[in-house]
Amino acid sequence: MTQTVTASYDDTLKARNAFNELVSDGFPRESLFLDEESREVKVIIGDEIRREVEEVLNRHEPAKVWSRPYEGG
Repeated sequence: MTQTVTASYDDTLKARNAFNELVSDGFPRESLFLDEESREVKVIIGDEIRREVEEVLNRHEPAKVWSRPYEGG
């Protein structure tokens, strides 16, 4: 199942750094979204790599990380 994993940060730099690390780690750019205004990083991924994505996001000290089923098309 495809999931949207979202991390919110209290600092724009932390969000930017998390996004850049995901890009550097080779996650497809088209599945990564950085919203600097709300300081959130969203990643659309399959269940099999969810834990890896959450580890990267957590390294940058998010205020909160959550996931839900992907509702896009």
